[in-house]
Amino acid sequence: MNAVGTTKPTTRDKALRMNLDAGRYGTFAEIGAGQEVARWFFRVGGAAGTVAKTISAYDTAVSDALYGPAERYVSRERLLAMLDREYARLRQQLYVRRGGRVAFFVFADTVATRSYSRPEDGHGWIGVRFEATPLGDPSDVILHAYLFDKDPARQQEAVECSA
Repeated sequence: MNAVGTTKPTTRDKALRMNLDAGRYGTFAEIGAGQEVARWFFRVGGAAGTVAKTISAYDTAVSDALYGPAERYVSRERLLAMLDREYARLRQQLYVRRGGRVAFFVFADTVATRSYSRPEDGHGWIGVRFEATPLGDPSDVILHAYLFDKDPARQQEAVECSA
């Protein structure tokens, strides 16, 4: 129970609530260790009403082919390139068919966690570009997260459950 005596919604609850919201439709784009968020939307059911596309890249050459070359793959610049490209594609492909009925969104993340070859703390950039109303101007929410847990799996879980 939280401070007002109600149960805090779980990650499952939040994903299902979004899947059942017929007014939202969008894309999930994930690079690196953050490739777990979209899975929640499929796991809870009803994703066909919310998810237009998911895309994930792990290899830097694939990431460059999708979003252009980058000096750093886990960076604000890479995140913005992801949001720009995926939002433009979503609008280009679905504007006529769904634009007046749904508010489009793009969720994107680029994350590096601890690994065998990377012992330092993880971090990531997480962002959402969304329309508050159908055909509305988009807004962005951008977060830079530091992952201090020493266990790589728990770092990944922190990203997927906080989104």
